[in-house]
Amino acid sequence: MPRLANKVAIVTGAGSGIGRACALALAQEGAAVTLVGRRRDRLEEVARQIGESAMPISADVTKQADIDGVLAQTLSRHGAIHVLVNNAGVLHAGTCEQITEKQWDETFSVNVRAVWLLSRAVLPTMRRAGGGSIINIASVLGINGARNRAAYAPSKGAVVLLTKCMAVDHASDKIRVNAICPSFIETELTAEVISKAADPEAVRRERTAVHPIGRLGRPEDISGIAVYLASEESAWVTGSLFAIDGGYLAV
Repeated sequence: MPRLANKVAIVTGAGSGIGRACALALAQEGAAVTLVGRRRDRLEEVARQIGESAMPISADVTKQADIDGVLAQTLSRHGAIHVLVNNAGVLHAGTCEQITEKQWDETFSVNVRAVWLLSRAVLPTMRRAGGGSIINIASVLGINGARNRAAYAPSKGAVVLLTKCMAVDHASDKIRVNAICPSFIETELTAEVISKAADPEAVRRERTAVHPIGRLGRPEDISGIAVYLASEESAWVTGSLFAIDGGYLAV
């Protein structure tokens, strides 16, 4: 039997990168997956790859009304929610002097507020289901700082501590809350950051060099741990951080 048979999952930022890889992996292990993101065309493409068990919903996860709609449609179709992968995120590079107020507000709205809103929204239905798993995509930069990440790193640090607080608060409900902390993953988001550099190839070499494994990460490097955290194999795991980083934090 697939590891996630009869499970229902919501994945945000599911149209590309880590979110897409997680959605595909969860579905392969038997989960019905609600794909959430802003670009309907991307979500529909992922849904086509998964098949009938996928439901694409275009939504802005920073807006409570959109979140209510995602939950209502998911519950109407499946009757329960067992897994939430909070993956949607933005990255604005810069020092504290360079980051604009608009960029700061957007970073915390998408990277932190949306995690809080979605997690809060699914708690009652997870309780009714007898438990669940909330998986937050944080970052190694939520553990260590870095140059030119004066908004992004603090936002991911907030996700790390929110993860731990929720894990403690909701353990008695059998709702587990964990965070995956990737290092530099090859996605459209990170490709855009590299492309804006004065010397993109030099930046790529520099990023690769700080990972002892000798390459940058791929979305599929993250999806396996997401499946583990969604499954009953991790029944005694909550409040934990999983640095999936090619050895970045070991240096």
